[in-house]
Amino acid sequence: MRTRLFCAALSALLIFNYSLLPNSAAAQAPKTWSSSEILLGLKKLNVLGSALYVAAHPDDENTRLIAYMANGRLLETGYLSCTRGDGGQNLIGPELREGLGVIRTQELLAARRIDGGRQFFTRANDFGFSKTAAETFTIWDKEQVLSDMVWVIRQRRPDVMITRFPPDARAGHGHHTASAILAAEAFEAAGDPKRFPEQLKYVQVWQPKRLFWNTGSFFVKQGENMDGYLKVDAGQYNPLLGQSYGEIAARSRSQHKSQGFGSSAQRGEALEYLQQVKGDKVKSDPFEGIDMSWNRVPGGAAVGKLIDEVIRKYDAANPSASVAGLLKVREALQKLPKEAGFWNDEKREEIDELVYGCLGLSLSAVSQETTATPDGKLDIAIEALNRSSVPVKLKWLEVPAIDFGFQSVGNMAKQEVNEQLTSGKPFLKKASITIPAKQSVSQPYWLREAGTAGMYKVPDVVEDFAWPEHPHKGQRIEKREVLGRPENMPINEVLFTVEVAGVPLYYTRKLQYKSTDPVEGERYRPLAVVPPVAVNVGGHAYVFADNSPKTIPVTLRAGKAGVKGAVALTLPAGWKAEPASIPFELAAKDAEQTVQFRVQPSAGAAEGKTELRAVATVEGQAYSRGYQPIAYNHIPTQVLFPEAVAPLVKLDLKRKGQEIGYLMGAGDEVPDALRQIGYTVTLLKPEDLTEQNLRRFDAVVLGVRAYNTIDRLKTLQPTLLKYVENGGNLVVQYVVSRGTVLPQIGPYPLTLSNDRVTVENAAVTFLNPSQPLLNTPNKITSKDFEGWVQEQGLYYPSQWDAKYQTVLSSADPGEKAKESAILVADHGKGHYIYTGLSLFRELPAGVPGAYRILTNMVSLGKK
Repeated sequence: MRTRLFCAALSALLIFNYSLLPNSAAAQAPKTWSSSEILLGLKKLNVLGSALYVAAHPDDENTRLIAYMANGRLLETGYLSCTRGDGGQNLIGPELREGLGVIRTQELLAARRIDGGRQFFTRANDFGFSKTAAETFTIWDKEQVLSDMVWVIRQRRPDVMITRFPPDARAGHGHHTASAILAAEAFEAAGDPKRFPEQLKYVQVWQPKRLFWNTGSFFVKQGENMDGYLKVDAGQYNPLLGQSYGEIAARSRSQHKSQGFGSSAQRGEALEYLQQVKGDKVKSDPFEGIDMSWNRVPGGAAVGKLIDEVIRKYDAANPSASVAGLLKVREALQKLPKEAGFWNDEKREEIDELVYGCLGLSLSAVSQETTATPDGKLDIAIEALNRSSVPVKLKWLEVPAIDFGFQSVGNMAKQEVNEQLTSGKPFLKKASITIPAKQSVSQPYWLREAGTAGMYKVPDVVEDFAWPEHPHKGQRIEKREVLGRPENMPINEVLFTVEVAGVPLYYTRKLQYKSTDPVEGERYRPLAVVPPVAVNVGGHAYVFADNSPKTIPVTLRAGKAGVKGAVALTLPAGWKAEPASIPFELAAKDAEQTVQFRVQPSAGAAEGKTELRAVATVEGQAYSRGYQPIAYNHIPTQVLFPEAVAPLVKLDLKRKGQEIGYLMGAGDEVPDALRQIGYTVTLLKPEDLTEQNLRRFDAVVLGVRAYNTIDRLKTLQPTLLKYVENGGNLVVQYVVSRGTVLPQIGPYPLTLSNDRVTVENAAVTFLNPSQPLLNTPNKITSKDFEGWVQEQGLYYPSQWDAKYQTVLSSADPGEKAKESAILVADHGKGHYIYTGLSLFRELPAGVPGAYRILTNMVSLGKK
């Protein structure tokens, strides 16, 4: 009976609850509650209202309005992002595509932990910039994205929906426009039982009351009369939090570090404008006429009075005095009819966490290691601490597959503790657990199976093993349980049953690894389930300009001690590797061993791009996934398990010059590509940019967004131009048009813009066929623009001085041709090249033409 009640109370919440609660993040320091936060939480108990903000990408959301809704209006506030931002650029590191999507997912969760919202997604893939919604819907599965939106709406039951963008070209991006179009359709579909009826096995239809568009100065014409819009002051000050919503929003938005969205705090009045799109009309407030008190729930009026009494008697110096009153409220909730189900579940969860905060409880389950393998052993430490004078008894602990000290119940080990938690004295328990043999590795659920260019695929069964006594019960975690979630379902966790005044309360805590960093202090990291051996192929693309062999390193990483086997390469026809296989033995967990294969194309190997795969065999089982940690201070460490594949590129390539100086910007993998084609690359720091030092380089290349990210370039620009003037060759990769460190990045005027060509295989016209960049040392043809990925180019200049020569033009369908993908100018004895071509994407992907074009750029003017 206990398990059934627990599951009924928490099942929906564990699927979608990502508010500021102790267990809300994958890995973070346990939540502690201040007295003022508890009071704010008590006030929220009396608000039964919900809002859902909808946009296309991470960083599209209005964090100020979310902070105001969640902390000022005390509403259940969510942000539904259609995508995870996989198609963007990365300001803080080299990760792109799936890796960047994981970073931006975690940045959204970090933002929500600050502004108080909850985070949701659809399965749509950010495939890169799109100019129209029509184009977007040719790549996204519109009906599937709409279904995902409706699922979240029916789960979260928002009274009001708000879009960031208008449903037309003013949105500035096809994904933006599409998000607004879908939101309007989902608004209607969620309340229609004929739409997506398969969902109704698990949720009920829900009709939001109103849909608004959150407009602003960037959507309206200068001088436009805004009197027709609803106005909301989201800049108010919250004395319980000691911050205005503008200040909270700035901290929240600044979590989007990979996009360079650090924000300054805004204090004082901050009007948000809302244009009503659907629903019954209102005059002054988006929630006008919506009963957000307990009166909206049958029998709820009495609950509201009990909460009022708890608030009235609240003692900030002694929050634990409110526990008795909260337990009365909890008891009253249990007596409400089933029609109160959604709000009953929501508020019961809030009450339990407020009791936790009032008692100063600390419950934790700490792993002694960062990783474990299926069927592997793991030492853990469990701690329970009551920091109040209220009697608290630890009744039960339930832990997955304990080896000793517990009574085993199926795959869950359960121990009756019955120990009083004396104030200030921790209960400690150490144990060893066994990870189930069928446990999947900790790959994000949306990356476990191959999707399409526009959609991620979620398998019907995301996890085929869960603890039988786990809140989600059974042996399977199905698609419906994870759709919309930002992260994987929690599997490896401990269930604490505590008793307060005879009332059992249930708290789950994920197993995490805890360490102490000498600089950062206490750190937490998610426990990751890893394969017995991971296989990483060194480098990203291997380029063969002739039939000479190359050494390809493969690194084996042990997920457990005592792993041994053999690794081999799977190659396409016409390629060979020596040796055929290499044995390995890894004695210790986390040990690594790098082996090297000599790979060589034969005379019959086809020109162009193919791929190799590394496969390790251990005890008859093949493993071909790598181990890719993603570690940044502002998000929990993530681990991906990419396929152990690498592009093989065979091409006819000639080059000139040898020494390349490379100044990194936002981070890219172009230096490795240059090394692959035989250049010697020196990574430069700003202090290396001296006239004497630069003389030794045949070419100097600036990484993507260098003029956006390296402040010292504003003073070092004359040195770079002097290098060109003296005969050097300077190649500048794309620069974002906003936020450059100096107004002019070239030797002659050019105006950067947001212009781009998003169709990656758009036909190219050569404007000056005799231009050396098209002819030496390699003849560039239209074939060199085949097989490109995501986009052809971005941030093309819109105007430029006549001293710049244009090289090629291309266009997206229905648009005027753009001629500034490459601009080249003679300056003194040397050459300056600006290119918006997306080389930073094409080179790691092994696109042959990108290597030939880059080679011609760095070879320009060399003999």
